[in-house]
Amino acid sequence: MIKVVFFAALREQLNCSELSLNSDQLTTVADLKTALASKDENWQQVFANNALLSAVNHDMVHSEQAIKSGDEVAFFPPVTGG
Repeated sequence: MIKVVFFAALREQLNCSELSLNSDQLTTVADLKTALASKDENWQQVFANNALLSAVNHDMVHSEQAIKSGDEVAFFPPVTGG
């Protein structure tokens, strides 16, 4: 199982703070994004954003990052500075 956590505005947009997914078909963060986007139109819209940030086990990563059972994957909205 992979633990998936959503932070900040994503939590409100998806009405979900975390979930667990079977990791059998998920080998990268990109695979996970595709699986989550297939949930419904709202999830598809969120995961279509190329600026979405992700972390695996508290390390910021790119979509090509490998994932495995036991990992925690977190998603964050894009950050802007001021």
